[in-house]
Amino acid sequence: MPVRCVSPSRQPWNKGLLVGQKKPLEPKHVWSIRVRLEIAGSKRDLAIFNLAIDSKLRACDLVKLRLDDICSGLRVRQRATIVQKKTGRPVQFEITEQSRNSVEAWLPSLRAAGSRYLFPSRLHASPHISIRQYARLVHRWVESIGLERAVYGTHSMRRTKAAQIYRKTGNLRAVQLLLGHTKLESTVRYLGIEVDDALNIAEQIEL
Repeated sequence: MPVRCVSPSRQPWNKGLLVGQKKPLEPKHVWSIRVRLEIAGSKRDLAIFNLAIDSKLRACDLVKLRLDDICSGLRVRQRATIVQKKTGRPVQFEITEQSRNSVEAWLPSLRAAGSRYLFPSRLHASPHISIRQYARLVHRWVESIGLERAVYGTHSMRRTKAAQIYRKTGNLRAVQLLLGHTKLESTVRYLGIEVDDALNIAEQIEL
């Protein structure tokens, strides 16, 4: 059987790029981005940012959120439930007052446009923003506060609050439920928890 060789002139797609898990934002980063968006009067971006942090949703689920997913009439609910695209399982998330206020400030624009999606696309080909558009927004936000875009991405938004909950409580099961993971091992890997750290938590739980 002939041996296939890789041409020496052909470089790996990820040469020179940072790959792997994206870092979560720190609380000071979240605060800085919020302030910048508020000063700029970017109602849509502020609503996306706040809801992304609260919901801990994957990008594919966040961009497809509809008004009736989180709203009851003219008000934004304190909790919402959606079915995840990746797992087909429902996941609940909280919507804090800060997020509710930013979304409610964005609602008049949505209703004027007659959109049923929270984050409609400006392109006629799609009813809502794409994952790529969302990723560009995330890069713009982190760069605006002096962070390196290669280190952060859409999963940074999903991981941010989950990482803080784990740091403050050590409750992996709670984080697993909030992220909608089917296995605890997935949560351990996703948070980048060291094995010793995970074992210390497990040793505190007696059955």
